[in-house]
Amino acid sequence: MWVHERWWFKLAHVCRRWRYLVLGSASHLGLCLLCTYGTPVADMLAHSPPFPIIIDYIDEDREVTTEDEEGILLALRHRDRVRRIRLWRDVPNLRTLLMALDDGFPILEFLYIEALAKQDSDAGLMLPKTLQAPHLRHLVLDNFAIPIGSPLLTASAVLATLSLINIHPSAYFTPNDLLQRLSLLPQLETLGIEFYSPIPYRDVEMQLSRTPMATHVTLPTLRWFGFRGTSAYLEALLPRMTTPLLQKLQVLFFNQLTFSIPHLVQFIRMAENLRFGSVRIEFFAKGVNVFVHPSEEAGVYALYMHVICKVFDWQVASAAHILTALGTMFSDVEHLTLEYGGHFVSAEWHNEADRTQWRELLRSFSKVKTLRVDDELIWELSHSLRLEEGESPLELLPELKKLSYPASGFAADLFAPFLYMRQSVGAPVVLVRRASSRSESLVSVASVSTNGY
Repeated sequence: MWVHERWWFKLAHVCRRWRYLVLGSASHLGLCLLCTYGTPVADMLAHSPPFPIIIDYIDEDREVTTEDEEGILLALRHRDRVRRIRLWRDVPNLRTLLMALDDGFPILEFLYIEALAKQDSDAGLMLPKTLQAPHLRHLVLDNFAIPIGSPLLTASAVLATLSLINIHPSAYFTPNDLLQRLSLLPQLETLGIEFYSPIPYRDVEMQLSRTPMATHVTLPTLRWFGFRGTSAYLEALLPRMTTPLLQKLQVLFFNQLTFSIPHLVQFIRMAENLRFGSVRIEFFAKGVNVFVHPSEEAGVYALYMHVICKVFDWQVASAAHILTALGTMFSDVEHLTLEYGGHFVSAEWHNEADRTQWRELLRSFSKVKTLRVDDELIWELSHSLRLEEGESPLELLPELKKLSYPASGFAADLFAPFLYMRQSVGAPVVLVRRASSRSESLVSVASVSTNGY
């Protein structure tokens, strides 16, 4: 938290000796002046040493006052001292502040600006073309139309973070353009590319056919890569990227009926640092999320995939399609969670998913030992696990040992046929009722008698 940059204020006021000691070691201690909500910027700049300046107005729960606006503009006039900037503002107010971001900022290291667009016409703000920051290390822009050839991206070979979120259609760039720019950023560690709206598949193919693709680009220090767009764009990009240290991959697709992602599959296979041990699939009002963690205990995911689609059967089909495409990558996964992510207001959401889609989804997890399922998905899952003529009880989840569910009174009855068949072939599954808090607190254990169902 940048608010901690004020740590030295109290020490400097303890006594004169401490003040001399703290201020005399300013460069070693990295002392900065913090401009944030309620800061009397004019007084601070007038009565403080010429330390580097941090501008931080990103609290969603606080309002930027007129005095704050004046303070930001005053601080930006000291271009040679501004080290870090974070702004979270609506578009009309942000336009005025952007005009002050002109000319050179010689020590600027961090620039984060999020424009709150209330309608489509608000998206696509432009930074001043004269803005220069040769020592910029971290650049995050949300709802901006920044050209891929902007001097801000070409003049800083030290850039470690590049995150362009909600890229406006007017600033669209081809995979080839992006690769050429990335080849100039050898120190990049975090890369995020998120388009504001999908580019039609045919348009992407046409652009690729007209423009020869760049040579292979190696990003030797990249550890996190995030993408939002169409699979066609990503498939054109990934074969020409090498990321030997990648640890985290995030992919979001817009509405698509089908996915052709062979290059994504190959890219994941080549990422030696991506480890898959636990999978969580979340169905919610606007789409489906697939979180893949190195282990059940790991708090940070290695792979996150999201598909925007509002109809439940489409969500199940999309998840099944992706998991099937990734194939044997989930062969070591031992923990699977199926979640219901909140309230679904659309009447069309809960279209019953086809049993075949569910079984295709589950077929990817041959070594899962623990399955957790939310109440709202119990009916769907239990029916998909019921056997039809000729199907083997071990066709799905053959190594499953425990099936965990919330405090539902009907789960034991719904899962009874599955439990009975598994017990009959010597591969019993324990049904565990857990507390509604989603913790693995065991409330009761349901079992099925061998002579019951």
